[in-house]
Amino acid sequence: MSAKKLTCLECGQINRVPDEKLTANPKCGTCGAALMTGKAIELDWTTLQKAARTDEVPLVVDFWAPWCGPCKMMGPEFSKAAGTLQGRARLVKLNTEDFPQSGQTYGIRGIPTMIRFVGGRENARQSGAMRADQIVGWVW
Repeated sequence: MSAKKLTCLECGQINRVPDEKLTANPKCGTCGAALMTGKAIELDWTTLQKAARTDEVPLVVDFWAPWCGPCKMMGPEFSKAAGTLQGRARLVKLNTEDFPQSGQTYGIRGIPTMIRFVGGRENARQSGAMRADQIVGWVW
C-alpha cells in the first residue's frame, strides 16, 4: 500500500495518507484539519516553504496580490479548479504583497503566476489569468 506525504496547512505537521484515502477527506493526525479540502487555501510563507519541500501530491500555488486586476478575475476560477481537483492536487494562494520575498525566491516577474510543486521540486509554471478548465488541464 502506497502513501503520500502531505503537510497540514493549519498546523504544519507532516502526515502520511494512503493513496486510496486521498479522495476520502483525510484529516491531520495532529490537529484534525482537512488535508484535501477542495478549496483554494491562503497560505503564509513558512507553511508554503514546508509544503513545497515535502508534499508528494501536486501543490499548485497561485502567487497573487489584491491590487492585481487579472488576479481578482482568476480568483474564483482558481477556487473552482480546486474543487474539481480535490483528492488529486492541492491549490493554495500566496499574497505576494504580504510576502514580498516570494518574488525573489521563486523568480516571479508578473502576477498571477502559478507554480506546481511535486516531491519538493517545481515542475511547471504558468503566468497570466486562466479559466478553471484551463487551470485543471494545466495541473493535470
